[in-house]
Amino acid sequence: MGYTENLLSDGERITLRSHQHWLAVPLDARWAIVSLIAALGLLIVGGAMDPTGIVGTLRQVAGWATLALFVLGVAWLALTIANWMNEEYLVTNRRVMKVTGLINKHSADSSLEKINDAVLDQNIFGRIFNYGDLDIMTAAEETIDRYKMLRGVISFKKEILNQKHSLEFEQMRPPVSPPFRAAPPPPAAISTSGMTMGGDIAGAEGGGRAGAPAKSMTPAEVTQTLAGLADLRDRGAITPEEFEAKKADLLARL
Repeated sequence: MGYTENLLSDGERITLRSHQHWLAVPLDARWAIVSLIAALGLLIVGGAMDPTGIVGTLRQVAGWATLALFVLGVAWLALTIANWMNEEYLVTNRRVMKVTGLINKHSADSSLEKINDAVLDQNIFGRIFNYGDLDIMTAAEETIDRYKMLRGVISFKKEILNQKHSLEFEQMRPPVSPPFRAAPPPPAAISTSGMTMGGDIAGAEGGGRAGAPAKSMTPAEVTQTLAGLADLRDRGAITPEEFEAKKADLLARL
């Protein structure tokens, strides 16, 4: 897992990853290129000098200067390339991120909720080579950050707006609530079937009072009575065994 993946929160995912355009390297390393050109020039001039006398001394100084400029230019250019390779621009489903640094890392991000727009600037070369500058704007029209010479800048801007729209739609969607449980019938529904909420339940378990014939019931009465008994079972008023016994008795009365 890379460094940028470690920065993601739970449920966050990267939807687009980009870098600066490769033309940013020679622009950022222009002084390194100048140093290498100067080293090449001194090498040519020093090679044409007479190695003896004062001119020879100057030739030796030019040689040391050539070496210093060459080493400096190569190191500067290598550092610029390394920083370019380790600089990332990302769009996630929650924010826009910029991660920079080779050894010492620096990350900056902007929440999609706070971004109002992304202002795009492209010159003629940017349109030809597909790069540009992108200003991340807030609702107060303030620039949060500026992404310079971003590769595929148009696609990057579209992805920001698409993810912002998806996030807003998700926040507007009402939460899914569990279905309402049907209200239990009133206690009177149990008494209408020939039983009470209290002591008649025990008598009903034995098929009514001893010696008394079981009263027949309609299907509607049996359904209402079972619903009331189920509510009593759920509230702990009767045990599951008592409920099953009463259920068998009620079904026998149909």
